[in-house]
Amino acid sequence: MRNVREVLRDWEAVIGLEVHTELTTLKTKMFCDCRLSHDDPPNTNVCPVCLGMPGALPVPNERAIEAIVMAGIATDCQIQRRSYFYRKHYFYPDMSKNYQTTQGPVAFCMHGHLDLEVTGQGAEERPEFTVEKAAGGSYVVPIRILRIHMEEDAAKMVHVGGTEGRITSASESLIDYNRCGTPLIELVTEPDLRTPEEARLFMEQLRQTFRTLGISDCSLENGSMRCDGNVSIRRRGDERLGTKTEMKNLNSFKALHDALAYEICRQAEVLEEGGVVCQETRHWEPSRRRTVVMRAKETSDDYRMYPDPDLAPFDLSDEFIERCRARVPELPLAKRDRYVADYGLKRADAAQIASNPAVAAIFEEVVVAVAKDVIPTVANVVVNLLPATRAVTAAQVASLADLLANNTITFAAAREVLETVDGTDANPETVVDERGMRQSTDTDALKTTVDEVLIRCADQVRQYREGNRRVIGFLVGQCMKASHGTGNPKLFNQLLRERLKG
Repeated sequence: MRNVREVLRDWEAVIGLEVHTELTTLKTKMFCDCRLSHDDPPNTNVCPVCLGMPGALPVPNERAIEAIVMAGIATDCQIQRRSYFYRKHYFYPDMSKNYQTTQGPVAFCMHGHLDLEVTGQGAEERPEFTVEKAAGGSYVVPIRILRIHMEEDAAKMVHVGGTEGRITSASESLIDYNRCGTPLIELVTEPDLRTPEEARLFMEQLRQTFRTLGISDCSLENGSMRCDGNVSIRRRGDERLGTKTEMKNLNSFKALHDALAYEICRQAEVLEEGGVVCQETRHWEPSRRRTVVMRAKETSDDYRMYPDPDLAPFDLSDEFIERCRARVPELPLAKRDRYVADYGLKRADAAQIASNPAVAAIFEEVVVAVAKDVIPTVANVVVNLLPATRAVTAAQVASLADLLANNTITFAAAREVLETVDGTDANPETVVDERGMRQSTDTDALKTTVDEVLIRCADQVRQYREGNRRVIGFLVGQCMKASHGTGNPKLFNQLLRERLKG
């Protein structure tokens, strides 16, 4: 089977995503007051409503409605003043009442978009979109969002006794209804994505947006954010859509990318051999790196959907919508652009900081406490050191950035200091002094170290003078080792080059 890059030279992929996100930051379920906690013992957070007992009546969670409206505003959706809850019928043990409460043709949020910066050959050749050129040779493509609707999550099924987690080989299935009734928003894109990489980037950006809104932890590992990928292929230049297949419950960025890539290649192979692609739901098996058939793809008629008689039409007031709008914070892309414009950060560093709300909050607090010329060093600390720590304060980050900016310590020493103060109220400067970690800028002392290293490393000296300039890095490392990490590496570099001229 050819790789996906080769296949996409001849074929165009048409990809749409369905992204399911649990509103994990809420305290109660969607239609009852059962506690949201998936870590409790199985089937302890249940009641007649979420179990679908006869006569039990659902009551919508207002905070959940606020969360979905915020999600719609953040993705430039049209917020619908009136919408309905429907019953979506299917027979499966994970939904004891045999229907799921969801939304019908008109959802709370309709017809939005999420701007995606894409690169690569043909990125600008998207006649169906208004494509704008962005920084770094990329192009901004508005990936259209058909709808964001609210529904309740199903129970968790645990298949045991099988091999490699394959459902077909499990000996029994257990059900935990604690998750049943969890508020869940489903975002459905138009088929605007063209490569597995674009799909992965869309998921990453959406995750950053929802985490910034504070509506979910968006944990792919724990299943609070998961994705279904729909893909078909067509010959380049052909406007007709091919037959699509759906990959269910992709729970990592890598799984999404790899499942779509495999499926694109599989469909191309089927069509090139004269076969027919069937509309079906498929399962990604990461251990075997392939998709396998689960079932024939259902149509909307199969679900026998109709308005839920127990839930009245939902009317949103202008006041409610504006209250939600006021709660939407600065979003990651806007924050990234502000960091670049106001602080002169590198675009990649600004994007990484802006993508994590907790990290961005510390950065914002630090930059107002340091001199402007120290801010790039603050960004360096935040990007390269902070994610590895557990509980470092803004004051500690500011102190560490000052020490680095003033060449008081090396970056390696900064890492050690940060690990030491992590989770404590210790002052980084005090730790530096106690451990004797201050860099030496005594030129005479450093010259002595340089001379000793050059005598010891005669072979590297010869290589440098023969034109191998990269060996200077080795010599700087030897100087740092000889000074027990207290020498200034920039000064060592300068002194070495001066000595090696002769």
